[in-house]
Amino acid sequence: MKKELLPSLLLTIVCILFFSGVYTLIVWGIVQMAPNKGEGFVVTANGKTYYENIAQKFTADKYFWSRPSAVDYNAAGSGGSNKGPNNTDYLADVQKRIDTFMVHNPGTKKSDIPSDLITASGSGLDPDISVQGALVQVSRIAKVRAIPAETVKNLVEQHIDKPLAGLFGPEKINVLKLNIALDAITTK
Repeated sequence: MKKELLPSLLLTIVCILFFSGVYTLIVWGIVQMAPNKGEGFVVTANGKTYYENIAQKFTADKYFWSRPSAVDYNAAGSGGSNKGPNNTDYLADVQKRIDTFMVHNPGTKKSDIPSDLITASGSGLDPDISVQGALVQVSRIAKVRAIPAETVKNLVEQHIDKPLAGLFGPEKINVLKLNIALDAITTK
């Protein structure tokens, strides 16, 4: 028994020291080399500070809507709904989102609504939507803001983030940056 106890205690002490001290310092050191030292990507607009890498809630018709969030865009509680695709509550939520979208975007066919506008992401904090998700909202925003749809469409095209190295991931649009740019062109 003594033969096994001493190595077990030593291993426990070494692991505690490594994972609470050395490993923590290694991760901290790596983060110091990251952009903005791991503090996130801060954007200031209209006197408010936002993080562009965390989803923001946009529900007004004059803005591009973000992807739905199961955590109501609360960064302190990141997570999905944990409901399966056949769960009746989940299906009711999706149908409610479809109905809401169709009311606010008349003339849009149900089949034209991309899934990212009616289903929440796994984290509930995805700041991006698909290009199609932005384009399907162009006519609503142009009408509400009384600007040409072509102007709004051009703005969308200017804010497309291409895949990493042209290979990894889909094209996407950061909703916060797009809405800030939209405010900038309509307040001139």
